[in-house]
Amino acid sequence: MSRQEHANPPTEDAGSAGDQVLEELMQDPSHWALFLDIDGTLIDLAETPESIVVPAELPADLHRLSARLGGALALVTGRALPFADQLFQPYVFPIAGLHGSERRDATGMTTRVEVGAEFERLKAALGREAQQWPGVLIENKGAAVAAHYRRAPEQREVVEAAMERYLDMAGEDFTLQHGKMVVEIRPARASKGHALMAYLNESPFQDRKPIAIGDDVTDEAMFRVVNELGGHSIRISETPAETVAQSTLPSASYLRSLIHRFAAETVRPE
Repeated sequence: MSRQEHANPPTEDAGSAGDQVLEELMQDPSHWALFLDIDGTLIDLAETPESIVVPAELPADLHRLSARLGGALALVTGRALPFADQLFQPYVFPIAGLHGSERRDATGMTTRVEVGAEFERLKAALGREAQQWPGVLIENKGAAVAAHYRRAPEQREVVEAAMERYLDMAGEDFTLQHGKMVVEIRPARASKGHALMAYLNESPFQDRKPIAIGDDVTDEAMFRVVNELGGHSIRISETPAETVAQSTLPSASYLRSLIHRFAAETVRPE
């Protein structure tokens, strides 16, 4: 289970601090690398993973923003890589999927944590048991499996207890990841923080200061790494929440409006 160590609630002026650092990014884009979660950060949350809506202008806005950053923009998500690609087609970005269990770098090379037949049988058993939990959705992500209870919050205790039990069956190579109305079993040797570090050791992210933006406890590992490296971490949060993020922005739609404005600006001469 992810723990929020030394977490602090955001201050009242945290939103303006988030705006300010993103303005600094656009004034000197060659100095920064940008890492973005997807659900709840770039895209509004929905009842089911498949029912999200991608605003029509967002893929092109991200593409233009990435160009301004010299390609130093990556998406770091709990989504599986193929699903994330569908959201932003026809554009292809560096993406770390499944909380870092799979990762495509800026050259297009992809690495994945492989799981065996035992984990496939575990997912099948979980799916069968979940038929007894009305409203709970089991999402098979390949190297991970998630139980969503957004449509059935009363099932939370049942889901969490079952996922703990299936984690024991999966063994020490796996860990439990809690998120907003979801519990996930994923490979233990990967995290969003590890994925971010891997990017920063590669071109075009190398020798740049990182900015990470996310909305959930799953993003705290990414925030901690960014803070330790002297970058800036931003949490999307409409209400105060415990986080190690240094500042906040009020909503995914607010972030999209900033990205749209930045993407539309004329590139300033160096």
